[in-house]
Amino acid sequence: MISQDLLDDCVHCGFCLPTCPTYLLWGEEMDSPRGRIHLMQQYENGAPLAVRHFDACLGCLACVPACPSGVQYNRLIEQTRAEIEWVVPRPRRQRLGRAAVFAVFPHPRRLRLLRGPLRVTQALRLDRLAPASVRPLAQLAPPVAPLLPLPPVVAAAGERRAVVGLLTGCVQSVFFSQVLAAAARVLAAEGVEVRIPPHQGCCGALSVHTGRAREAARFRARLATLFRALDPPVDTVVVTVAGCGSALKEHGFPARDVTEVLADLPPRAVRAPLPLRVAYQDACHLAHAQGVRAQPRALLAAVPELEIAELAEPDICCGSAGVYNLLQPAPARALGERKARVVLAAGVDAVVTGNPGCALHLRAALRRLGADVPILHTVEVLDASIRGLPPAALTGNPGPRHPFRRRRAEPPSSQTPPFSQTSMVNGTRKPGIPPQF
Repeated sequence: MISQDLLDDCVHCGFCLPTCPTYLLWGEEMDSPRGRIHLMQQYENGAPLAVRHFDACLGCLACVPACPSGVQYNRLIEQTRAEIEWVVPRPRRQRLGRAAVFAVFPHPRRLRLLRGPLRVTQALRLDRLAPASVRPLAQLAPPVAPLLPLPPVVAAAGERRAVVGLLTGCVQSVFFSQVLAAAARVLAAEGVEVRIPPHQGCCGALSVHTGRAREAARFRARLATLFRALDPPVDTVVVTVAGCGSALKEHGFPARDVTEVLADLPPRAVRAPLPLRVAYQDACHLAHAQGVRAQPRALLAAVPELEIAELAEPDICCGSAGVYNLLQPAPARALGERKARVVLAAGVDAVVTGNPGCALHLRAALRRLGADVPILHTVEVLDASIRGLPPAALTGNPGPRHPFRRRRAEPPSSQTPPFSQTSMVNGTRKPGIPPQF
């Protein structure tokens, strides 16, 4: 059922229209938040569900902060998608495609099995020969970087100021372990003890955003059990993926984005200069769903010589939206290339964002336009500054690269063990994360 109380909040004013990516693409009322809410009301009045209009929604939630009436579109679209999965029989091809996605993506062990074939595919450029049905996935797949194992505990440098858990997730743990490592290093350098339970798995975000509510609840319950078992207990669970943080917060899980946690701590580790011009790209589920906009910008602004450029159309989704770019490749591609042109117009050395899906999608769009702009996570930039790495450690050489993979500078920096760190603490250089990490 779709909540009538939530539907009644909408006064159909139209303030949501210019924020909606699909309305901007097609100019179709039924592909706007206001139009979709009208379709939800029609369904509650006995009409069939207009599935294609709900499938076309990215769930970017740009309409939520734009709404003067406080309509909770996030809850409405979640309820509607759950209703679709419950009552609407999808065509066989859609069922098989969705089943394949959810048989693999939420499961780290199964994802790891893809690393070998992906490495061969990328080395031989076989993605160009892939069937049309799987070509979007082949083009979006990240270059396979080495897996960096994470220890169960990363000690705080100096006096401990907090104890947090770190969510490793599914796709993040298999293809973006560099980001998790950078987050742990930065948190530790700022006096935060990081505890990392093994075998975490998916948080349920991919499932909840596509209407698979029961599956999402099972994933969340398993995570809650893992983190509750930590001794000593953690203050919060730190998340490095915008969509994961949004889904967990909406369902009462004690999670916070890594930039929220860091922004609340007076800086302890000294930042070295990074003379780069970067654009900060708001991840939709970080900015719109969690309201986290100022924190990452403030953290980046504290890095000496780092110039931050604001992009045009900052609230328009890049088209990634979880698995949307796999299930709806045509509009996702159009939005990705729209965002890529905005990036190129800004003339930046790199793009910084808080979501790996955005990074992959934008990277693919830029390459279709013949550009190779590095895409970095916020914590990677902070990590490089704290460790005193040169700009080349972030931007690297042109050509295929993992969007979060750090290109090492010339020796001696390139000889630094991948999980070792020294940092400036109160003006004195002290050890941070021990060499074995």
